Amino acid sequence: MAMRVDLSGLSALVTGATRGIGHEVARQLGANGAHVVVNGRTQQAVDAALETLSPHGRFSGFAADMATPEGAGALAASHAAFDIVVVNAAVFDWTGFFDTTDEDWLSHFQINVLSGVRLARTYLPGMLDRNWGRIVLVASEAGLNIPPEMVHYGVAKAGEIALARGLAELTAGTGVTVNSVLPGPTRSSGADAFLADYAEQHGIAAEDADRHAALSLRPTMLLHRMARVEEVASMILYACSREASATNGAALRAEGGILRHVG
Repeated sequence: MAMRVDLSGLSALVTGATRGIGHEVARQLGANGAHVVVNGRTQQAVDAALETLSPHGRFSGFAADMATPEGAGALAASHAAFDIVVVNAAVFDWTGFFDTTDEDWLSHFQINVLSGVRLARTYLPGMLDRNWGRIVLVASEAGLNIPPEMVHYGVAKAGEIALARGLAELTAGTGVTVNSVLPGPTRSSGADAFLADYAEQHGIAAEDADRHAALSLRPTMLLHRMARVEEVASMILYACSREASATNGAALRAEGGILRHVG
């Protein structure tokens, strides 16, 4: 059963909302009453997302690359305010540390960190003036558990978690909250193809690939499978809700129990 909250009358932005976790977050926000602006890099992708989302609520689209100051500036010029901002657009790759270039590191910081910086500079002041708002940065357990196979991604996500906490400090004593959500391995866009390839490479049955891959990538995972996008999106939906008024500056885990430390 989907979680139900009342977001009637609220406006929301979800970046990277044309597929995967972002698409499901947009759907859940819209289904719970928010008017959602769906962001993606291309108009074609945004239009396709709007077609699938439209039965679930009120949606509009805005195509721009949030990894660039030009894209963030175009969004700010078009939309002056939001009640809810979900910073979900991200990038990752499996490049080993010694093969990464400065450009690899900079591209990860542009989308995983600076996109949130730019959106907060634009929309947080208005939230503070209105004394209500929600910003959620979709980070990763990799920000606390830096993966050796993609150090640059983990470091960027660590920066995103720190950014959320720092922004939350600016909201003290107000009705505005800023939190990060930390997914782990998730069956989002491209996961089926990945699991099919994984099963073939490891000589295992297709139905066993999810569990095998999850535990191979993250041996401490308690869930013993990849999370579903609906499971991660429900945590994000909570952080966006009026009911989450006492949750601020938190790194909310939706990573299947990978992280062993309790703090």
